[in-house]
Amino acid sequence: MDQSNYIFGIRAVMEAVEAGREIDKVLVRKDLSGPLASELLALLRAHKIVVQRVPEERINRITRKNHQGVVAFLSAVSYHSLNHIVPELYEEGITPFIVVLDGITDVRNFGAIARTCECAGVNAIVIPERGSVSVGADAVKTSAGALMSLPVCRERNLSGAVKFLKECGYTIVAATEKSDVRYTEGDYRGPVAIVMGSEDTGISPEILRQCDMPVAIPQFGTIQSLNVSVAAGVMIYEVVRQRLAGGMEVI
Repeated sequence: MDQSNYIFGIRAVMEAVEAGREIDKVLVRKDLSGPLASELLALLRAHKIVVQRVPEERINRITRKNHQGVVAFLSAVSYHSLNHIVPELYEEGITPFIVVLDGITDVRNFGAIARTCECAGVNAIVIPERGSVSVGADAVKTSAGALMSLPVCRERNLSGAVKFLKECGYTIVAATEKSDVRYTEGDYRGPVAIVMGSEDTGISPEILRQCDMPVAIPQFGTIQSLNVSVAAGVMIYEVVRQRLAGGMEVI
């Protein structure tokens, strides 16, 4: 693993947090305790940084140096706030287009989706804080650099984020094979958020219940489902097609 992607040691991590470094998550040894460890954990809570308690063996697989039971992964990008992005888009007179990724964990799929989003003029990607791929150097590389310019909003509560988008006038469209409505039958010319589910289980039931329009991409082969990055590309460019056909500016 590229050592530039992470830092280790209690003091080093604390100093990075206090210096304002963008930290994706911190792995902490399960049984780590003591005054300094408590100070670290309180600091991480105060900055709302994701903490995962893990066995020491997992940390040892990352580095054999004196990690003191703590490794912090650095984010390759600065995350944006959905609460700020949404009103900014309306203020700019843009008909907003957002893609919500519910539990995408494969970095290659995430990078490919981000690349398509950037090419298609998507205004932002929304991901959950937990149970999702990290926006690290590998993701940026896979996205061909798209993640350096495409806003990514990482939300603690994805269900709350979807609810917020609905309250702001977005139509929430779920791409799911459970729908009888073809994806081409939806109307995506207004403010829209396309929700794509995880590679194995799809969109979570809680998120699916909030969606206004579940749609499906027809499939005629023997394989059960499309790769999520391919499905996202189909959905994203249907939005683009409809907007161009209606004489709208995509960006």
